[in-house]
Amino acid sequence: MKMKVGTWLPNFVYDADDRIDHSERLKHWIIRSEELGFDSIWVTDHLLRAKNMYARTWLEPLTSLAFAASITEKPLLGPGVLLMPLRNPVLLAKEIASIQRLSKGRFVLGAGTGWYPLEFQAVGTDKSERGRRTDEGLEIVRRLLSGEILTFEGEFYKLHGVQIEPSPVKVPIWVGGGSQVAHPDSVEKPVLNPRVAHRIAKADGWFARPTANPDQIIEDWLLLQPYIKAEGRSPDDIEMAHGQLLFLSDKATHEEALEEQFEAAERILGTSRPRELLQISYLFGTIDEVIEDCRQRAQTGISHFIFHPFTDDPEQLELWGRELLPVIKSLEIQPRPA
Repeated sequence: MKMKVGTWLPNFVYDADDRIDHSERLKHWIIRSEELGFDSIWVTDHLLRAKNMYARTWLEPLTSLAFAASITEKPLLGPGVLLMPLRNPVLLAKEIASIQRLSKGRFVLGAGTGWYPLEFQAVGTDKSERGRRTDEGLEIVRRLLSGEILTFEGEFYKLHGVQIEPSPVKVPIWVGGGSQVAHPDSVEKPVLNPRVAHRIAKADGWFARPTANPDQIIEDWLLLQPYIKAEGRSPDDIEMAHGQLLFLSDKATHEEALEEQFEAAERILGTSRPRELLQISYLFGTIDEVIEDCRQRAQTGISHFIFHPFTDDPEQLELWGRELLPVIKSLEIQPRPA
């Protein structure tokens, strides 16, 4: 089987006075992604801008996906990943069921916990609750989407006789989490948390962290095996996805490409993270170097590669379509480590 390839949308919250029609650019990116042959379209979820990590934030994810659903026909659509502790699961189930109906079955729920403390505080929760809230929310969403008339007594949510319509609705769930590059400026520990492993083992797919290197992806996958087997499942039942942030440069030399890429990355990520950390976390270098990095990551057994742009400039998408997409889509999915 060949690799599937997706794109995150550049649905950034841009300055209103830069004289660029970013809504039209976003529409173009969505339509052109399908024309070029991308298999999936994803969005980032942040309620607030984490100023220690980003210079910008993103538009609301489910609204962005509903917009994408209305102007596409084939790509999968999903948040990569939705921050579950920030959302009421009953309202979320209704939103998901609606998008799944409008997209004719193309929605995938990418689910995660989040990490930015102020986002939890803003909705009346606490970061310390994020894992428990995520597990409770996922259970409620799953059961409501199945069509169940749900009575539920949990730590955070209490429901009596609640049913969501339309339902039942089949929605794959891909869970994000795992190790990442160890660095003093990283916001999370470089480990796969056992609670996250339990969550992934119950899911239809796994988003390995964008900031994980190939060895970490393999190590995490091996660590997941006993959790998957404990659920009575086969590892082959789980889609394995990996995303990478990228500004593809057509500069001839490594140094020229890096300079252009750092400038593009810092317009979105800001300058709080050192360039050295960005370079070891994401895709940098010439086109040939980027493709070789992707080949190494493909050796981990991933089946779905997703790229996140640093710009909504349509020329960047065209460059992806010419230089990157055909090569990555031609890669054979490798046997997974066991």
